[in-house]
Parts: sequence; C-alpha cells; structure tokens
Amino acid sequence: MADKNIIKLNNAERRRRRVRSKISGTKGCPRLTVSRSLNNVSVQIVDDENMVTLVGLASNSREMLKVIKPQEKKTEVARKVGLKIAELAKARGIETVVFDRNQYRFHGRIKAVAEGARKGGLKF
Repeated sequence: MADKNIIKLNNAERRRRRVRSKISGTKGCPRLTVSRSLNNVSVQIVDDENMVTLVGLASNSREMLKVIKPQEKKTEVARKVGLKIAELAKARGIETVVFDRNQYRFHGRIKAVAEGARKGGLKF
C-alpha cells in the first residue's frame, strides 16, 4: 500500500495543476497567488506573460510584523496581509487581479486574504 503522505502530496499537486490550468495572469490583469504554511501566509501578484513577480508580501515580513500583534489569530493576520497587498498593488497601478488559491480550499485564511484584498480595493 502506498504511503499516505505521498498520496496527499500527489492529490495536492493535481489540485494545483487543475486550478492553474484555468488561471493565467496578464500585464493588465495579473494573478494574485496565495500560499500558506502552518504559521504564515504569503501573497504574490504575478505577471505570467513576462514571468515576473510584481508585488510580494508575507505575514512574517518586516513591514507586516510592525502591523501584526502577537496575540492575533491567523485568520485576522491573513486579512491584514490581504489589505496590505491591495495597498501595495494600488501603489503599483494594479486595479484588477485573478485570484489563484493554489491547492487550498477557498475558506479560512485563504478566504480572509481574498476578503482583505477586496476590502483594500482590488477587483477579482
């Protein structure tokens, strides 16, 4: 019998490929991609045509550590990351994006990042 962890990784990779096959970022409408670990969440705005990252931010970066309080829940931290990435994107002239959730379900911290980015003014 195959190892459970190998099966989980293969399924996650399959989900990631399925999502990415339908989503692509252009210069006019780049891709907002979210990834999470056990403690942190990171967000990037990517132009897939030129293969360049336009804006990137993580919850453990210096600028976010100034804003985040240690007792805050991970979902609230993710919402603040979404607000900050929207602010950085607006400064770079980015108004609309395509949301890439990677292999994650659209709930919890991933949903909080999306809500924060929408509240910050980004359009999906």
